[in-house]
Amino acid sequence: MNFFQNIQSFLLIIILLFSFVNCQNIPNPRSQQTSSLIGNRLYFFSGDLSTTDSKNDSASNITNEVWYLDLSSSFNTATPPWGKDVGMPIGYNLGASCVSPIDNSVFLVGGRMYIPNTANINLGSSPVYVFNSNISLWTTLNIIGFNSSFKMRNQIQPVIDNYGKIYTFGGTNYTGFNASYVVYNDMNILDTTSMTWSTLAIYTNAPPTATLLPTGIIVYIGGYKDTLTRSVNPFEPIQTFNTKNYNWSTKVAGGDNIGTRASHSAVLSMLYCIYYICINVKHKINIYFK
Repeated sequence: MNFFQNIQSFLLIIILLFSFVNCQNIPNPRSQQTSSLIGNRLYFFSGDLSTTDSKNDSASNITNEVWYLDLSSSFNTATPPWGKDVGMPIGYNLGASCVSPIDNSVFLVGGRMYIPNTANINLGSSPVYVFNSNISLWTTLNIIGFNSSFKMRNQIQPVIDNYGKIYTFGGTNYTGFNASYVVYNDMNILDTTSMTWSTLAIYTNAPPTATLLPTGIIVYIGGYKDTLTRSVNPFEPIQTFNTKNYNWSTKVAGGDNIGTRASHSAVLSMLYCIYYICINVKHKINIYFK
């Protein structure tokens, strides 16, 4: 009897030990992170680990952790295959990431940057960080013509085209600690092949979402149109930016009346349908641009 009891005890210890080790490879709850799909891995960069009042910036706990979800095979959603990669040089939130179509490098553009695991802003940080997932290496860039007002620019939605150019429209320089701040409506372009930066003339509003079509047209819908009152744009007039000739134009969408909003997200389907999701409501807009 003692033999079987010992076997049961041994198996129980093994199960508990496995569960403990498995739980160590699970990221803590967080918000305000950014993510990118690289091959079969969905990467998540940094974010706020604070579980207190999200409106209290002094209580933030901005991590520099990098996690990925392995999508190479199907898995049980109760036990997702998480992995942890090398951390960022800085804590990071409310920024955005773009994957280069040239070499799969990840460019983290803008965002608020902190001393890791604190709520202390890191003013000496680089404006752009690059992650090489093949060798787990972070680097900074020497950018020609960088727009200094873009430092700490957050709440942005950049897109990258097939030529390695990153387009970022609008954003704000609010960090939670500056009493006054600006909501921008300029277009910033980073050419990752030459590491040159350019800023185009100001447009009329600052929408938060950007969807790049295969034709080279960036579609902007909704967003804030006034810095002071933070009034939002309706969905029907669609602002578009042509990455080939750098021209803006306006399209009018028919169909259902979606109304005004900001802080929504968007994805593009294979049929040129853009799906916008905001507060658990999904809308579809058919786009036909030549």
